[in-house]
Amino acid sequence: MTKEIITDDSQNENEELFERFLLKIDKGQEPLRIDKFLMNRIEGATRNKIQQAIAAKLVQVNGKEIKANYKIKPLDEIIVFSDMSPEDTAVVPEKMNLNITYEDDDLMIINKPAGMVVHPGSGNYKGTLLNGIAWHQQQHNLISEDSMPRFGLVHRIDKNTSGLLVIAKNDKALSHLAKQFFDHTISRKYIALVWGDVKNDSGTINAHVGRHLRFRKQFAAFPDGDHGKEAITHYNVLERLGYVTLVECILETGRTHQIRVHMKHLGHPLFNDEIYGGDRIVKGTVFAKYKQFVDNCFSICARQALHAKTLGFLHPTIEKQVNFDSQMPKDLFDVIEKWRKYATTKSII
Repeated sequence: MTKEIITDDSQNENEELFERFLLKIDKGQEPLRIDKFLMNRIEGATRNKIQQAIAAKLVQVNGKEIKANYKIKPLDEIIVFSDMSPEDTAVVPEKMNLNITYEDDDLMIINKPAGMVVHPGSGNYKGTLLNGIAWHQQQHNLISEDSMPRFGLVHRIDKNTSGLLVIAKNDKALSHLAKQFFDHTISRKYIALVWGDVKNDSGTINAHVGRHLRFRKQFAAFPDGDHGKEAITHYNVLERLGYVTLVECILETGRTHQIRVHMKHLGHPLFNDEIYGGDRIVKGTVFAKYKQFVDNCFSICARQALHAKTLGFLHPTIEKQVNFDSQMPKDLFDVIEKWRKYATTKSII
């Protein structure tokens, strides 16, 4: 999508609106309030923010301004703009080594390393994944320097989570993939090392996820559904290692910090998750040697032990299911191996 500048009589003469999202509604779409529709389509959006954007005339349907109670119809074309300056939002191309698992004219599959922020934001304007993608696209003459906003980002994974991420490269792919995420038809499997011996071999965690009511930088589980958004995680135990368990998590929904929050809610925070209590000894002995062992494990895997291993979806052009897999990163592999040896030698399982 090429950046488009739209003039608006309500704006000052030197102010501009910059296109951020373009969504084309399918023929079978049922009537639905636009604020509710966009809340479920745009990562991190809230109903209040969307209503504010509509009031500020930053949302148009079929080229016209609308109100928050507007109900979308089949074949509607929705454009969401931003009034932030290019200096605040531009993605500056930066040369970096990207682990590109797959690429074609419509999309890219990136295996993101732990420690890399996905997109520019407050305090992180350089060194992000999108900075690297912008440079990569430029080298192949696919974009101009100023036409790589974050519109192609269909989903995100946390800074300290590694694994597969899909990037849309055109409007069609963006809309097609966004609908699949909205409909929960995307297949995503994560590998996680969690504290404790998970009781059941498999299960489903169904608890809303939303902002923590006291600590605004955290999210929390709300099993009664009285706050946050619906969130469903299925899990399977892969290996029991005594004081920790290796699990596979399958996302049915994709809320911020969903696996981290859900596993803590289950009583098994992710190993070395500093936000949700996994960066201390949760299960184990009181012996000094054990404490030293755990500290060594924290040093090996200096982040939450979570990896987005597989990703599957319907390709927007060929209309066939495509599936991608990734190897476990070295830090996670090594810390699992260390726990295997400890579990065997100490006979704790």
